[in-house]
Formats: sequence, C-alpha cells, structure tokens
Amino acid sequence: MPDARVIPIDGPERPRRGSPDAARDAVAAGAARATGERARRRRSSPLLDTGSPEAGVVPTGVAPGDPAAEARPGGPMPGAAGPGAAEQVPEWERKAAAVLAFVRRRLTGDYEVDEFGFDPELTDSVLLAAMRPLYRSYFRVETRGLENVPAEGGALIVGNHSGTVPVDSIMTQLALLDDHPAHRHLRMLGADLVFKTPVVSELARRTGTTLACNEDAERLLRKGALVGVWPEGFKGIGKPFSERYKLQRFGRGGFVSAALRTGTPIVPCSIVGAEEIYPIIGDLRTLARVLGLPYVPVTPTFPWLGPLGAIPLPSKWIIEFGEPIQTSTYGSAAADDPMLVFNLTDQVRETIQHTLYRLLMQRRSVFF
Repeated sequence: MPDARVIPIDGPERPRRGSPDAARDAVAAGAARATGERARRRRSSPLLDTGSPEAGVVPTGVAPGDPAAEARPGGPMPGAAGPGAAEQVPEWERKAAAVLAFVRRRLTGDYEVDEFGFDPELTDSVLLAAMRPLYRSYFRVETRGLENVPAEGGALIVGNHSGTVPVDSIMTQLALLDDHPAHRHLRMLGADLVFKTPVVSELARRTGTTLACNEDAERLLRKGALVGVWPEGFKGIGKPFSERYKLQRFGRGGFVSAALRTGTPIVPCSIVGAEEIYPIIGDLRTLARVLGLPYVPVTPTFPWLGPLGAIPLPSKWIIEFGEPIQTSTYGSAAADDPMLVFNLTDQVRETIQHTLYRLLMQRRSVFF
C-alpha cells in the first residue's frame, strides 16, 4: 500500500527560523497587525479615517491638485490652493487702487457729465461722501415712506424748507440715494442766489442742482428723473425759531404746473429736525442788504463763537415721504387752470403741515 501523508496536529509545517520564508512571513504579519489597528481606530473615531470625506485629506495615491482630488465628495484638501484659487487682496490695497483709478479718470476726462452739468461719479464719491457722516452719525436721519417714491420714472418731491442753511435738501438727497431700494439721484431745483455765488454755483451744478424754473423742471421730469423742490424758498430757511414748523406760503404753484404738464406724481416730503440745527433768534437786516443776502442770521452760537458758531446742533431728524398725488388723470392742459393749480398746491402744503405736527408728537425730544 502506498505510504500515507502525515498531517501535523499543530497546523501546517512552519518555515525554519532564519530562512527567507520566515522573514517574509514576519513582515506580512506585522503589516496585517498594523492594518487591523488602523481599522479599529477608524471604527472608534471616524475623523481619523484619512480616506473619508470628513477627514478632509486626499486619499493615498491621489496627489494634491489632481482632478480626482477636486472631484472627491469632501473637496480638495483644506488650506491647499486649488488651480483656480483667487488671491486675497488686502482692503487697503483695493481702496488705494479705486482712488488711483478715480484720479486717473478725472485727469484724463474719462467721466460723464449731462447737459445740466450733473457729475454722478463726483457726487457719489466725493461731494455726498463728505456729508454721509452727518446723515448717519450726527443727525441720525430716520427715513419713512420710501416705498411711496417710485423706483423708476419721473416724480416731483416737494418738501418743507428750514434750518438757516439748506442742509435739509442734501439730507433728502442722501436719503433717496443711500436708503431707497433703487438708489435714485435727486435733481434739486435751486434759487438764483445759488448760481450767483462763486464755488457754490459749480458745486451745485455738479451735484445735479439746476435753476428753479418750469422749463428745467419739465425737461428733467420728462427724462424720468426725481426732481426736488422746496417751495418756501428763503422764507422757509430764514424764518425765526419762534415760527418753527409753520409752513410759509408755497408761491404761485409753479411746481404743480410742471407736474401736470408732464403727468408725473407729486410726493410730499416732511422733514423734522432741520429747524433746530441753527435756531434763528435775530436777523442783521442792514448787513444783509449790504451783502445782497436775504438775511444774516443770529443764532445762540453765531456770530458769538466765530467759526465755531457754524457747527450745527446735533438734532434728531426724521424724513417722511407721503403718498404720491397722481396728476396723470388731469391731462397736460390742466396746467393752465389756475384754480386746479391752487387747489393741488394747497393740498400738498396741508399734507406736509399735518405730517409735521404728527412727527413732532412722535419725536421723544429734539436731540434723541
């Protein structure tokens, strides 16, 4: 009978110590133990799994920047710049670049000015930028009823005038440019004196102000602009403090005629807070006549404190835009009806006056 193969009880035959087979098997056993240990740790703490998306590490065999690394569920390795990563530019460097670009455009004439002399870039970046701290932090202007100002198309903004210096017009301009959802420019109508005063005339033109006449107002309204008018004029801003928030006469209603001819709505605008910035307690009328001015005010700080008297008091402001009064239903011929013009003018005036009284009742104090 053939010889039987003997099978050892303790398992297969082991290689002899020191042989090549024994060394190879020892290495394999060590690798197996290490793999088992890593698997155990991954089960106890998934964040240690270097191949998992949560670990945020590229799996073995995938180099950083490789398309496979970008396409993996966890995305590229954190902190590693991808192929299209944008450089982080410091804030000061961006601002410096913007200033240099602005200066270059001014020097080369690469900017736009309309037929009235309005320069939007200079107005936004320089002229109104200098007044924004007053609007935001000093007067702390609160705006209401901005939804009543149309987002597009022409409209006539009619407001009360006060404050000795016409700061209220600039604050209204900032309210519509900064706080209105459409960020609209207000094209203001100014008195003759504005355009006869050196420096002031040029600045007014640059900010979009034009002469307060029906022709210019109608041209702007037909172009779809927001036009601002303050019918009280110098009678409003120069009235004594004892008559504060009492509207003066609104003239002959020329602004209503312009709105009727162009079929644009009239938006009443009520401004509280401007009356207190320079309270007028007197008027140097003789000096005003010599200088050709409508008035020379005397306030609690001017002229007693000299240049310091020009600092306005930090009153709390509220600007409210009322519901628009539609004029498109009347037709352009209605502008020649004096009774209709008078009635609409009086309606606008009464709306503003009643709103002023209501806002004064709601205001907690002059300065808060």
